[in-house]
Amino acid sequence: MLQFHASDMNRRRTHSMEIVHEAIEAHGGTTLLSTGITADDARLASAVVDGGVRLLEPNHPAIALARGIHGVRDMHSAEAVRQDVDLIEIEHVVAGVRAVVGPDIFITVGIPGGFTELHPVALTEQNFYDLARAGANGLHTHKSSYEDLEEWITVAHRYGLTVDAYIAHPRDRHPFGIPAATPEEVAEVARRIEGLGADMIGLMTGMSYGGAAAGEIHPEVRERLAALVETVSVPTLAEGGINTHNFQAFRGTGVDIIVVGTSFDDVAREAVTAAAKEYIAG
Repeated sequence: MLQFHASDMNRRRTHSMEIVHEAIEAHGGTTLLSTGITADDARLASAVVDGGVRLLEPNHPAIALARGIHGVRDMHSAEAVRQDVDLIEIEHVVAGVRAVVGPDIFITVGIPGGFTELHPVALTEQNFYDLARAGANGLHTHKSSYEDLEEWITVAHRYGLTVDAYIAHPRDRHPFGIPAATPEEVAEVARRIEGLGADMIGLMTGMSYGGAAAGEIHPEVRERLAALVETVSVPTLAEGGINTHNFQAFRGTGVDIIVVGTSFDDVAREAVTAAAKEYIAG
């Protein structure tokens, strides 16, 4: 095992969380974390930072989609091949994004082994060290058991990395966190996750719910978010189904961080398509 002074790594993690808290305060109590679009293109990471974003999340499913691994064309199919993204490639992505956005932007990263895995993923403590050296502040995890999550937090903290862990709904298409079916269960799971030492706790909000009126969020999502926000003292996140039509409703829940990925992807793709058509039309 690599050896580091615990006080140094605690100081590193504390500094990372200071960046998060400063972003939340600067943006009136709810800030934005950009994922997806920033996965494999430092230019787009720079673009969202120029727009005021201070929190970024490269992750292996988004990298798989950006690079078309096995021909995937959407995030659902990218999830099935996420384990095929080599860790060294993720380190390169993190290092590239860090080089472009500078030291004062928080970067949390999703890696093979950090989600609920259906295929074996070999991780060593060297991998955690290398990600920290590449410029990651934290690790984004969707572990779905307390035992796996506790182990993940312990190792991540050893190398000065924060952990943002998630609560999922049992009906979710992918197991994206500890399952909790009701608001009461969300509160109980959140307490246990906070007790394990997670630095931030998120709730998956977009995969298991019917439609809502434009500009609104599903009532069940609102109740689940309220249970999370009212239960824990660490920063909270909402991820899934957030877009330009309903983000204000998410801000109204009291959640600290809203996570946006697909919405940015759609805007970028549509803008490029429109520009290409204009050039071709002459």
